[in-house]
Amino acid sequence: MTSESGPARSTGKSAAHLGAPTGAEPGAQPWRIRSASAEDAAACAEIYAPYVRTTAITFETEPPDAAQMARRIESASERYVWLVLEEEGRVAGFAYAGAFNPREAYRFTCEVSVYLAPDQRGSGRGRALYEALLPALRERGLRRAIALVAQPNPASDRLHASFGFTPVGTFTKVGWKLGAWHDVAWSELDMAPDDDTREPPPLR
Repeated sequence: MTSESGPARSTGKSAAHLGAPTGAEPGAQPWRIRSASAEDAAACAEIYAPYVRTTAITFETEPPDAAQMARRIESASERYVWLVLEEEGRVAGFAYAGAFNPREAYRFTCEVSVYLAPDQRGSGRGRALYEALLPALRERGLRRAIALVAQPNPASDRLHASFGFTPVGTFTKVGWKLGAWHDVAWSELDMAPDDDTREPPPLR
Protein backbone atom coordinates (compact mmCIF):
# COMPACT_ATOMS: atom_id res chain seq x y z
CA MET A 1 0.00 0.00 0.00
CA THR A 2 1.06 3.56 -0.53
CA SER A 3 0.95 6.74 1.51
CA GLU A 4 1.38 10.55 0.86
CA SER A 5 -1.12 10.62 0.83
CA GLY A 6 14.38 -5.81 -0.13
CA PRO A 7 25.09 -4.55 0.15
CA ALA A 8 26.06 -7.20 -2.27
CA ARG A 9 23.56 -6.14 -4.89
CA SER A 10 23.15 -2.52 -3.92
CA THR A 11 22.03 0.12 -6.37
CA GLY A 12 25.60 1.34 -6.72
CA LYS A 13 24.37 4.95 -6.68
CA SER A 14 25.88 7.72 -4.66
CA ALA A 15 23.80 9.75 -2.24
CA ALA A 16 24.22 12.73 -4.54
CA HIS A 17 22.65 10.84 -7.41
CA LEU A 18 19.70 9.98 -5.20
CA GLY A 19 18.99 13.59 -4.33
CA ALA A 20 21.46 14.66 -1.68
CA PRO A 21 21.47 18.41 -1.06
CA THR A 22 23.94 20.47 -3.00
CA GLY A 23 24.97 22.78 -0.19
CA ALA A 24 25.04 26.38 -1.29
CA GLU A 25 23.38 25.82 -4.65
CA PRO A 26 20.30 28.02 -5.13
CA GLY A 27 17.10 26.10 -4.55
CA ALA A 28 18.75 23.23 -2.69
CA GLN A 29 16.32 21.29 -0.52
CA PRO A 30 16.92 20.92 3.23
CA TRP A 31 17.01 17.14 2.97
CA ARG A 32 18.99 14.38 1.35
CA ILE A 33 17.78 11.09 -0.07
CA ARG A 34 20.00 8.04 0.20
CA SER A 35 19.89 4.27 0.15
CA ALA A 36 18.58 2.76 3.36
CA SER A 37 20.52 0.43 5.62
CA ALA A 38 19.72 -1.67 8.66
CA GLU A 39 20.62 1.34 10.82
CA ASP A 40 17.50 3.09 9.47
CA ALA A 41 15.16 0.28 10.49
CA ALA A 42 14.06 1.73 13.83
CA ALA A 43 13.23 5.10 12.26
CA CYS A 44 11.31 3.48 9.39
CA ALA A 45 9.40 1.29 11.84
CA GLU A 46 8.49 4.36 13.91
CA ILE A 47 7.19 6.19 10.83
CA TYR A 48 5.23 3.19 9.63
CA ALA A 49 3.61 2.20 12.94
CA PRO A 50 0.87 4.90 13.02
CA TYR A 51 -0.26 3.92 9.54
CA VAL A 52 -0.66 0.34 10.74
CA ARG A 53 -2.41 1.19 14.01
CA THR A 54 -4.75 4.00 12.97
CA THR A 55 -5.33 3.92 9.20
CA ALA A 56 -6.29 1.60 6.37
CA ILE A 57 -3.49 2.95 4.17
CA THR A 58 -1.71 -0.32 4.89
CA PHE A 59 -3.58 -3.56 5.49
CA GLU A 60 -1.06 -4.76 8.05
CA THR A 61 -2.57 -4.86 11.52
CA GLU A 62 0.55 -5.35 13.68
CA PRO A 63 3.42 -2.88 13.29
CA PRO A 64 6.77 -4.52 12.50
CA ASP A 65 9.53 -3.93 15.00
CA ALA A 66 12.98 -2.65 14.12
CA ALA A 67 14.39 -6.14 13.56
CA GLN A 68 11.59 -7.03 11.15
CA MET A 69 11.99 -3.72 9.34
CA ALA A 70 15.73 -4.32 9.01
CA ARG A 71 15.03 -7.64 7.29
CA ARG A 72 12.59 -5.92 4.93
CA ILE A 73 15.15 -3.27 4.02
CA GLU A 74 17.78 -5.92 3.36
CA SER A 75 15.42 -8.02 1.25
CA ALA A 76 14.16 -5.08 -0.82
CA SER A 77 17.68 -3.79 -1.43
CA GLU A 78 18.87 -7.10 -2.88
CA ARG A 79 16.74 -6.83 -5.99
CA TYR A 80 14.95 -3.50 -5.81
CA VAL A 81 15.57 -0.18 -4.01
CA TRP A 82 14.79 1.22 -0.55
CA LEU A 83 15.44 4.91 0.05
CA VAL A 84 15.14 7.18 3.07
CA LEU A 85 14.74 10.94 3.21
CA GLU A 86 16.92 12.43 5.92
CA GLU A 87 16.65 15.95 7.26
CA GLU A 88 18.68 17.43 10.11
CA GLY A 89 19.88 13.96 11.04
CA ARG A 90 16.36 12.52 11.21
CA VAL A 91 14.72 10.07 8.84
CA ALA A 92 11.46 11.76 7.84
CA GLY A 93 10.22 9.32 5.21
CA PHE A 94 11.03 6.34 3.07
CA ALA A 95 10.10 4.83 -0.27
CA TYR A 96 10.81 1.39 -1.61
CA ALA A 97 9.95 -1.25 -4.17
CA GLY A 98 9.27 -4.91 -3.63
CA ALA A 99 8.10 -7.90 -5.54
CA PHE A 100 4.75 -7.54 -7.25
CA ASN A 101 4.45 -11.32 -7.37
CA PRO A 102 7.11 -13.88 -6.39
CA ARG A 103 6.72 -15.97 -9.56
CA GLU A 104 9.73 -15.55 -11.80
CA ALA A 105 7.96 -14.24 -14.90
CA TYR A 106 6.97 -11.14 -12.88
CA ARG A 107 10.60 -10.28 -12.11
CA PHE A 108 10.62 -7.06 -14.17
CA THR A 109 7.57 -5.71 -12.34
CA CYS A 110 7.61 -4.22 -8.84
CA GLU A 111 5.22 -2.71 -6.33
CA VAL A 112 6.13 0.73 -4.97
CA SER A 113 5.25 2.50 -1.72
CA VAL A 114 6.12 5.73 0.06
CA TYR A 115 5.56 6.68 3.70
CA LEU A 116 6.24 9.95 5.51
CA ALA A 117 6.29 10.94 9.14
CA PRO A 118 2.82 12.30 9.97
CA ASP A 119 4.05 15.89 10.25
CA GLN A 120 5.63 15.69 6.77
CA ARG A 121 2.61 14.69 4.71
CA GLY A 122 1.78 17.15 1.96
CA SER A 123 5.24 18.71 2.20
CA GLY A 124 6.58 17.57 -1.18
CA ARG A 125 8.89 15.04 0.43
CA GLY A 126 6.89 12.09 -0.88
CA ARG A 127 7.29 13.49 -4.38
CA ALA A 128 11.03 13.90 -3.82
CA LEU A 129 11.31 10.27 -2.75
CA TYR A 130 9.50 9.05 -5.86
CA GLU A 131 11.65 11.33 -8.04
CA ALA A 132 14.65 9.38 -6.75
CA LEU A 133 13.05 5.93 -6.50
CA LEU A 134 11.62 5.52 -9.99
CA PRO A 135 14.83 6.33 -11.93
CA ALA A 136 16.79 4.06 -9.60
CA LEU A 137 14.41 1.21 -10.39
CA ARG A 138 14.77 1.85 -14.12
CA GLU A 139 18.54 1.67 -13.75
CA ARG A 140 18.21 -1.73 -12.10
CA GLY A 141 16.21 -2.97 -15.09
CA LEU A 142 12.68 -2.85 -13.70
CA ARG A 143 10.15 -2.11 -16.41
CA ARG A 144 6.79 -1.67 -14.70
CA ALA A 145 5.81 -0.22 -11.31
CA ILE A 146 2.51 -1.04 -9.64
CA ALA A 147 0.83 1.06 -6.94
CA LEU A 148 -1.92 -0.25 -4.68
CA VAL A 149 -3.79 2.53 -2.89
CA ALA A 150 -6.47 1.85 -0.29
CA GLN A 151 -9.41 4.14 -0.89
CA PRO A 152 -10.15 6.90 -0.26
CA ASN A 153 -6.70 8.49 -0.49
CA PRO A 154 -6.93 11.42 -2.90
CA ALA A 155 -3.45 12.72 -2.07
CA SER A 156 -1.85 9.42 -3.03
CA ASP A 157 -4.03 9.15 -6.13
CA ARG A 158 -2.85 12.61 -7.25
CA LEU A 159 0.78 11.81 -6.50
CA HIS A 160 0.77 8.69 -8.64
CA ALA A 161 -1.15 10.34 -11.46
CA SER A 162 1.42 13.14 -11.53
CA PHE A 163 4.17 10.58 -12.21
CA GLY A 164 2.23 9.02 -15.07
CA PHE A 165 0.66 6.07 -13.28
CA THR A 166 -2.52 5.06 -15.07
CA PRO A 167 -5.52 3.46 -13.32
CA VAL A 168 -6.02 -0.24 -13.96
CA GLY A 169 -9.01 -0.94 -11.77
CA THR A 170 -10.38 -1.07 -8.26
CA PHE A 171 -10.99 -4.12 -6.13
CA THR A 172 -13.98 -3.44 -3.90
CA LYS A 173 -14.28 -4.46 -0.27
CA VAL A 174 -11.10 -6.57 -0.28
CA GLY A 175 -9.76 -5.46 3.10
CA TRP A 176 -11.45 -5.39 6.50
CA LYS A 177 -9.74 -3.05 8.94
CA LEU A 178 -10.80 -0.66 11.69
CA GLY A 179 -14.36 -1.87 11.53
CA ALA A 180 -14.97 -1.29 7.83
CA TRP A 181 -14.44 -2.72 4.36
CA HIS A 182 -11.94 -0.95 2.12
CA ASP A 183 -11.43 -0.80 -1.64
CA VAL A 184 -8.00 -0.86 -3.26
CA ALA A 185 -7.23 1.02 -6.49
CA TRP A 186 -4.47 -0.36 -8.71
CA SER A 187 -2.40 1.75 -11.09
CA GLU A 188 0.65 1.07 -13.22
CA LEU A 189 3.61 2.95 -14.65
CA ASP A 190 5.41 1.72 -17.75
CA MET A 191 9.05 2.57 -17.03
CA ALA A 192 10.30 1.25 -20.39
CA PRO A 193 7.72 2.29 -22.98
CA ASP A 194 8.82 0.59 -26.17
CA ASP A 195 7.68 -2.12 -28.52
CA ASP A 196 10.63 -4.41 -27.92
CA THR A 197 9.42 -8.01 -27.75
CA ARG A 198 12.83 -9.45 -26.90
CA GLU A 199 13.59 -10.72 -23.41
CA PRO A 200 14.94 -7.85 -21.29
CA PRO A 201 18.50 -8.07 -19.95
CA PRO A 202 18.93 -9.49 -16.45
CA LEU A 203 18.19 -7.20 -13.51
CA ARG A 204 21.21 -5.36 -12.14
